[in-house]
Amino acid sequence: MQDDALIAQAQAWLAEDPDPDTREELARLIDAGDHAELADRFGGTLQFGTAGLRGELGAGPMRMNRSVVIRAAAGLAAYLRKNGQDGGLVVIGYDARHKSRDFAEDTAAVMTGAGLRAAVLSRPLPTPVLAFAIRHLGAVAGVEVTASHNPPRDNGYKVYLGDGSQIVPPADAEIAAEIEAVASLATVPRPAEGWEILDETVLDAYLARTDAVLAKDSPRTARTVYTAMHGVGKDVLLAAFARAGFPEPVLVAEQAEPDPEFPTVAFPNPEEPGAMDLAFAQARATGPDLVIANDPDADRCAAAVKDGTDWRMLRGDEVGALLAAHLVRRGARGTFAESIVSSSLLGRIARKAGLRHTETLTGFKWIARAEGLRYGYEEALGYCVDPDGVRDKDGITAALVLTELASVLKEEGRTLLDLLDDLAVEHGLHATDQLSVRVQDLGLIADAMRRLRGQPPTELAGLRVTRAEDLTEGTETLPPTDGLRYTLDGARVIVRPSGTEPKLKCYLEVVIPVASKTDLPRARGAAAELLTRIKRDLSEAAGI
Repeated sequence: MQDDALIAQAQAWLAEDPDPDTREELARLIDAGDHAELADRFGGTLQFGTAGLRGELGAGPMRMNRSVVIRAAAGLAAYLRKNGQDGGLVVIGYDARHKSRDFAEDTAAVMTGAGLRAAVLSRPLPTPVLAFAIRHLGAVAGVEVTASHNPPRDNGYKVYLGDGSQIVPPADAEIAAEIEAVASLATVPRPAEGWEILDETVLDAYLARTDAVLAKDSPRTARTVYTAMHGVGKDVLLAAFARAGFPEPVLVAEQAEPDPEFPTVAFPNPEEPGAMDLAFAQARATGPDLVIANDPDADRCAAAVKDGTDWRMLRGDEVGALLAAHLVRRGARGTFAESIVSSSLLGRIARKAGLRHTETLTGFKWIARAEGLRYGYEEALGYCVDPDGVRDKDGITAALVLTELASVLKEEGRTLLDLLDDLAVEHGLHATDQLSVRVQDLGLIADAMRRLRGQPPTELAGLRVTRAEDLTEGTETLPPTDGLRYTLDGARVIVRPSGTEPKLKCYLEVVIPVASKTDLPRARGAAAELLTRIKRDLSEAAGI
């Protein structure tokens, strides 16, 4: 873009920007003649897709800001009206990140101005409360303003339809087209009032629903350490645990209250190195049975257990299998669903119990739509244990069910690790790992995918690739997606770009037969070695 045209585009944006903070920021860039920074902000637009919007806060169409949000809300409103929902209710939730409340109120104003009814949750609350509220209130759509576990400078905009599930194609493309059609903010009516601020009765109804995820008269003795990771989970989780009769969790005080700066972590994601250090320190000091962590919007649940002399995080696949085994033991019926990047152990557990098992693309927008869903999970710490209440991942109810399981095992003199050992002996040791590469230049991810498509590996770690699938065209059971799947003798690899972060993600699984519990150390050693070699060979094949 020529410098004059770039400055003119920035000035036109500045003229209609409703936010004094981003106006000041953009005016400063224009006055400084910072063409490189302006080109970065005006070189395109944030793309609206099945993850909604997510990006760094700042001025310009390539950042998250009030102008972008108003356009997104106007596009969603136009889509709803075209689909016969004029006058319907849109419920809006938000987390405690920078600008979240502003974005929620802008959305409410746009919906009201478009002839829809809007209701905003009473305060910053977990994403699962919004997902619950959509169906509870009979809304035609919902919006959650959150960037989940992204860095502090990010925010996002997640859209649900009236079934309480996140949008999937073709709705995402149709909404994106309506957003593109918004010529100017001046064409978007935004009254100063007219929407409802919900009271606490919606939260009360959600909390009443959490009672149903536990078995009647189950033991409630497990003691926990809990971190909210500077997010919005603490008050809701404490209330749910109190209702259930569990011992009050010991809080990680430094991370208990919402703080959009996330001062104690590099990334507010329990999976990231160092994020759980304070929780582990609290566990060493207090000796609980379990450590529980939510991400900042509390739709994910992480867990850690004492393993030997210290604490370690359970992998998402381990928690997924533990919850499944517990629900089977409780007599759950229905479909057990997971994303294709999650462990195949769930399928073995479900099939042995005579339950239907299905795989979907990554994301709860797909898992939540599994027919007859009773339980769903994905390895990225997302679990749905109450699909009739919340058709999305829910870190609050998952924490309740996992703590119930820890209590049941405690009464038996056993631990979560003992149950994982049982599952390995019964079904084989399913060991998973991930090769995740964060990049500054998204072109590196495209290059790696092209390289793997052009020269697919024929073997990894000495294991023959028996089937190589390019998922771009879809399969008999899966819609198209940008991904590659390799089936090996005793292993599986899936490679895909992240949908929410600048990462290339490679998901690895090996399955080692186990003769007895005494055979587990050998099997774990063999699995660890095999995963390391697969990582090395895959990294070389992808050029990363």
